[in-house]
Amino acid sequence: MQQIIIDKEFERILPKLDEQTYVWLEENILEYGCREPLVLWNGILIDGHNRYSILQKHDLPINTIDMEFDSRDEVLIWIISTQISRRNLNPLQLSFYRGLHYHADKKIQGTYSRDVHEIKKAQNEPFQSSTAVKIADQYNVSRNTIKRDAQVANAINAIGEVSPDIKIDILSGKTHITKRQLQELSNGNEEDVSDTVDKIINGTFEGGKQGSGVGNGSSNNGGSNNTTDSGKLRPWEIQFGKMTDEFRQVLRTHANADDMDSVRSTIRQYIVMLEELYESV
Repeated sequence: MQQIIIDKEFERILPKLDEQTYVWLEENILEYGCREPLVLWNGILIDGHNRYSILQKHDLPINTIDMEFDSRDEVLIWIISTQISRRNLNPLQLSFYRGLHYHADKKIQGTYSRDVHEIKKAQNEPFQSSTAVKIADQYNVSRNTIKRDAQVANAINAIGEVSPDIKIDILSGKTHITKRQLQELSNGNEEDVSDTVDKIINGTFEGGKQGSGVGNGSSNNGGSNNTTDSGKLRPWEIQFGKMTDEFRQVLRTHANADDMDSVRSTIRQYIVMLEELYESV
């Protein structure tokens, strides 16, 4: 039987199944057999880690198929795309994995530009932009969302370097931290990351708070959650009102002209703007 190699990076890309789901999968395999073969790349398991552990546990036959990729980054992209289509992931997990996809794809494009075209580093931006657009189209989000996802992925990975367990807790939702906090943390240094991890471990981290320091809950308004003085509108409420008023005016103009193509385009643009506002709150 072909020796199967377990790569820790690939194994940890997506969260483990919860105990109940794992038991259900085990019972299903014992009753009906493992109907999907495990997927290998150069002998490395890239799909089916849970099935593999169950098959090993019960000494059941293991069927495999091999796939060809040119690099680990291509494998990473395939794993992310495949698993996202299968699993019911929470919003932070989706953001994290889209960010990983972006970084892996950008790395491939950068390598291509150096090895094939020998383009200067300053000319790599068109590749990065086209990468963000391509991934945004794949996941039906905006390009700016993908760029923010990349920041989220950077921060979560940095946290994982300090504490793999905290990274798991953040992705599972056990530890609450907002995307905005992660975006801020991605622009910080190692000391900021370590400080955040220490606060989480000590129970002093305030998830969901925006402020001058990551996770410290402090702000110019005394620590309120993205609010101004009592009775005043929050920044996101002001942005939403302005955005909606402008949308209504543009939509009314196109509707009066009976230009339905422009109406649909305007609605689509409004949806994208709402999504970006959602990501920022």
